[in-house]
Amino acid sequence: MNYGEIKTTDIANGVGVRTSLFVSGCTHHCKGCFNEETWDFAYGQPFTKEVEDEIIESLRPVYVTGLTVLGGEPMEVVNQQVVRPFLERVKAELPDKNIWIYSGYTWEELNDAENKRCHSEDTDKILSMIDVLVDGEFKLDLKDISLRFRGSSNQRVIDVKKTLEAGEIVISEYAE
Repeated sequence: MNYGEIKTTDIANGVGVRTSLFVSGCTHHCKGCFNEETWDFAYGQPFTKEVEDEIIESLRPVYVTGLTVLGGEPMEVVNQQVVRPFLERVKAELPDKNIWIYSGYTWEELNDAENKRCHSEDTDKILSMIDVLVDGEFKLDLKDISLRFRGSSNQRVIDVKKTLEAGEIVISEYAE
């Protein structure tokens, strides 16, 4: 997997101060995407052990709330193969940090075992480790700059832990 950018002390992509990892590769190609260069799976730099170490270190300060993974598309099957073990490491080393993922895939698509475009042997494990999923493709005709943590009104800010407990989608308090 490649990545396009890492932002430390990011306050735009989730609650609190965060480190944000922008992975490369996306097959959605949403009209009006803010990050088109990351559609290319070869864009940016290789995601190496050294890059992982750098992100882990950036998450250690007490003022950093957590990690956000976006892109590109972190839930492309090929990216999940790298995202899953990385998130396992984050959870093992920094269990108090929360994790957000932005995905153009919906909760329903990600949980559909028949949907081979985005569901893999890694998907359920990834979803079990994250706190918030911002789901759905960006829709230019539904763009709304007044929304918190999302670009268009079709996208949802899902509280993953509560959703898994309830067996139905629970919108995060952070969406308001």
